[in-house]
Amino acid sequence: LASNAGPTELPQTVAAFHSLVGIAAMAGAAGEFFAGGGDLSLGTMTAIYLATFIGGITATGSMVAFGKLAGMLKSAPLSLPGRDQLNLGMLTASAAGMALFLNPAIGSSLASPEALQLGSLGSVAAISAVLGAHLTASIGGADMPVVITILNSYSGWALCAEGFMLGNPLLAQVGALIGFSGAILTWIMCEAMGRDIVSVILGGAGSTVPAASSSESAIYEGEITTTTTDNVVEALREAKNIMIVPGYGLAVAQAQFAIADIAKQLREKGKNVRFGIHPVAGRMPGQLNVLLAEAGVPYDMVFEMEEVNEDFDETDVTLVIGASDTVSSAAEDDPSCSIYGMPVLRVWKSNQVFVLKRSIGNTGYTGMQNPILFKDNTNVLLGDAKDSCEAIRTAMSQI
Repeated sequence: LASNAGPTELPQTVAAFHSLVGIAAMAGAAGEFFAGGGDLSLGTMTAIYLATFIGGITATGSMVAFGKLAGMLKSAPLSLPGRDQLNLGMLTASAAGMALFLNPAIGSSLASPEALQLGSLGSVAAISAVLGAHLTASIGGADMPVVITILNSYSGWALCAEGFMLGNPLLAQVGALIGFSGAILTWIMCEAMGRDIVSVILGGAGSTVPAASSSESAIYEGEITTTTTDNVVEALREAKNIMIVPGYGLAVAQAQFAIADIAKQLREKGKNVRFGIHPVAGRMPGQLNVLLAEAGVPYDMVFEMEEVNEDFDETDVTLVIGASDTVSSAAEDDPSCSIYGMPVLRVWKSNQVFVLKRSIGNTGYTGMQNPILFKDNTNVLLGDAKDSCEAIRTAMSQI
């Protein structure tokens, strides 16, 4: 299955595998409970309950993430009335169920201990499944890269709980390693995207959904100007400082080899060429870095966003290839935008910007148009990114 997944399908593939980890944790917990025959220790019972709870959240949350990343579900966040109260209610019910599961004597007047424990375990399986789906659905598509890292952490903790449940120290250690590494990566991603980690983990708790419709239907001043390959080549020929900003569209078109050749040609001509990479470019941390490394782009040409964001004022030409949300000025200028507050690459501050897009109507993963397309210093080169980059490479080799 994994061998049939292309580079652009890795995020949803990872989400799908996370769901399998969650299902396995729930199945393992159920098996251990039924096999125990009521003779399980308090520690094992605790691990069984936690494995079921974390596994349920991981399984359904990963399924929803898969659907959003694969385009099967809308990327807009779900905003049910009383969203935070619903989540709090499900967490409270799960905690109460755990108390009943570990000490069935609390409800001895209601049913037998075995029936109470079985009911508690079945209830938490159902509640955690609903909670996982609701938490992930309440997070917008622009934050899906962070959700993937959270689910990665959850899958680790589910594995850790299984290790305690089965008395397997190695399984517990590996699960803890995955859990902590996923949590650390989540924190790093939230810092890079200007997101509150607690709010993201709790499905956007305490936040309000921006009026996305106003951003999506916003009318920007100016007109979108299209350009030709020859104009791009001429601008590159005259430029001294050049920045290349790749995005998800480059990964989809598999244009990394062509752009790597362009960068090499420009460097041989004495140009200062750099790649600026956004932390979530490509919908998965490091995806663009891997693609550029695959194409043979030297590491000393690839820079993170914070390393180059102050240099755009001195950049002659910026090539934006398949990126939209990560270079949108709306993140700084439009409070009603769903990505408002997210750090972006300020490409619009360059002297000249060329945006390679398949079509004018294509929007970013947030579903909104990019205002930089309407700026006077921005020109759009329409067409498949790979075809456009190959045309630029061919034209440059003839200079």
